[in-house]
Amino acid sequence: MTPVDSTANINIYHLNRLFLFRSSMIVAEVLLLTIAVRLSDNPFPLAQVMFVIALYALFNLITWLKQPKTSTVSANYLFTHLCIDALALTLLLYYTGGANNPFVSLFLLPLLLVAAIFPKPYIWSMAIITTVSYGILLLFPYQAMHMGNMNHAAMNHSTMNTHAIGMAASFLFSVVVILFFVVSMAESLRDRERKLATAHEKSLRDKHVVALGTLAAGAAHELGTPLGTMAILTKEMENEYADDAELLEQIQILRAQVDRCKATISQMSSSAGQLRATGGKSMVISDYIHDIGQHWQAEHPQAKLEIMCTKDTPAPQLVVDDTLQQALISLLNNAADAGAQHITLKLHWDDEHLSLHITDDGSGLSEDIQNKLGTPFISSKAHGQGLGFYLAQAVISRMGGSISIQNQSTHNGVCVHIQLPLQDMRI
Repeated sequence: MTPVDSTANINIYHLNRLFLFRSSMIVAEVLLLTIAVRLSDNPFPLAQVMFVIALYALFNLITWLKQPKTSTVSANYLFTHLCIDALALTLLLYYTGGANNPFVSLFLLPLLLVAAIFPKPYIWSMAIITTVSYGILLLFPYQAMHMGNMNHAAMNHSTMNTHAIGMAASFLFSVVVILFFVVSMAESLRDRERKLATAHEKSLRDKHVVALGTLAAGAAHELGTPLGTMAILTKEMENEYADDAELLEQIQILRAQVDRCKATISQMSSSAGQLRATGGKSMVISDYIHDIGQHWQAEHPQAKLEIMCTKDTPAPQLVVDDTLQQALISLLNNAADAGAQHITLKLHWDDEHLSLHITDDGSGLSEDIQNKLGTPFISSKAHGQGLGFYLAQAVISRMGGSISIQNQSTHNGVCVHIQLPLQDMRI
């Protein structure tokens, strides 16, 4: 599941919980209205209050009937619902005592909900909405505007009494506490959850890498004997058919391929997925990348590889190992397998980071494959094993770097961006 899908599903959960909360509020409002009608001697606009509650209940019913069936609930949609809740509360309080109504503290509920699940822009917006609503109730009470038998000035003075001012000060203080303390605590919790999710994802990826390393070591052990036998037989065949030039050339090609397989298997067996100081070598980074390019180009003559390096500052000399080379070759192989005829590898560095951009003009990635990248055994090739990008991602992550891949917006093909920290790679 992608982060976008996860956020949308969480918003659907919040929307369902908000529906239940709103339903309970409507039931409570009806009960309180019934009690007020039976016990209160003070007249109040019953028709207006019932009309507001009816509209609120109708909105809640429509929300339930037309709730999204897929993960398409945005933060704006959910925030709009909370704004409507704040508006309904303002109207109910306006007709039932205004700022003197003891339930005016319910204005803090939508603010607390927004502080718990939304980022800062939404929180500040809701704080402004609730504060302005409270101010309207305080400054423009319904009774003072509609009861003509009272002196308007006296009514205003009565409304703005010490009790009302104290309640307003308490409300503003509560808003400030929520904005500066509750919000920071909620953000800390969300940041902690993100870090835990990242650590869990890394742990799962590391488990896959360890499992693949174990399989690689086992395969290296199993393949060592038959490759050794093939090497001995090809050597004897070279001696036996030394007079047949055409056959000797084919045998030498076969022997070279066997030696290459043995070297690869030996490397897998000795350092499967691990960065070893003994396996590193000191090279100027531009020379290192050019060597990789020449090695890859020799085996893929059908595709053109262009290497571009920054010339503004001297190229740093770094300690590099074979796993980084394998990762880059894997990415170049993926581009060639996707039908790319022209591949560009751009190299850039500064004092802290080394950046690599690999772009190609291949067929690009389908949306389904792009969403599952980084998962082992997911491949767009008919007979691919889906390990190239996964292992490259594991190598880059282990070195403290990051890697991303996306389709190019201007033309066909993909762009792979790699960033590595230079601090641990310098001599």
